[in-house]
Amino acid sequence: MEKAFYPFAAAALFTLASTAQANAQEKSVVIGTNNWAENVAVANLWKLVLDDHGYDVKLADVSKSALYAGMDSNDIDLSLEIWLPYTDKSFLEPYKNTLEVHEAWYDKTGLGLVVPSYVDIDTIPELVEHADEFEYQGSPTILGIDSGSAIAGMTEDAIETYDLPLQQVNSSEPAMMSALDSAYRDHEPMVVTLWNPHWAFANYDLKYLEDPDKVYGDGDTIYWFSRQGFSKDDPWLTAVLDAWHMSDASLSDLMAEIESQDDPVEGARTWLDENQDRVDEWLAAGEQIQP
Repeated sequence: MEKAFYPFAAAALFTLASTAQANAQEKSVVIGTNNWAENVAVANLWKLVLDDHGYDVKLADVSKSALYAGMDSNDIDLSLEIWLPYTDKSFLEPYKNTLEVHEAWYDKTGLGLVVPSYVDIDTIPELVEHADEFEYQGSPTILGIDSGSAIAGMTEDAIETYDLPLQQVNSSEPAMMSALDSAYRDHEPMVVTLWNPHWAFANYDLKYLEDPDKVYGDGDTIYWFSRQGFSKDDPWLTAVLDAWHMSDASLSDLMAEIESQDDPVEGARTWLDENQDRVDEWLAAGEQIQP
């Protein structure tokens, strides 16, 4: 017996298929990332959480300037880290009317020039008289990260402000940390550009050099931010991320787990398994909102 074909049924099926396709599209998200320890850590943590909630998550590793431009052009939906009011002010300024800065998830950062605690100076101005002690590859050096980063620009300002007879050598964060590790093991002086949150402060005994002229600011708050209209497009995820908060201890644990496993996905998965109750508290903020 042949089955009857009803046009309205076909239309209903088409509508359901279209709705399903639209919902699938609505649950995709592009997260812009930077190759910094804390950013890698939280990005991979949230990718695992959102994968479990039906999202198709893409992590887009881009430069700082490309990140802001990508959100402005709607190619990137959100990023988990903007430091305000100091560090990322200049990056946000051209886009302050087109990007959405949301709730804070980390309260007090540190940023500046860092040395091992065994080094016998405590302030940035003291580098002037002790510059020769901080030779790297034959020259008095401050070892930093990529030249496009905010901290690299601040370090050039610090060299000028304090008239330091040292040059900044820019490299990747892993290369900088490898050089610091080598110097630390040999109990040799080294000055690097660092920030907290960072796993280095859990693995080494380090100290910030005092910055009397506040070239590096006075500590920032870390927020998550997004393209314009994201909060209306995805109120569930907005509510969940607004509820997210991490202490220095919890973030250090996450980064240390990733560092010990040398795998951001597996490290984040281990932390997630051990801290599911904490994550459930963040997710509870979205319970009354349709994803």
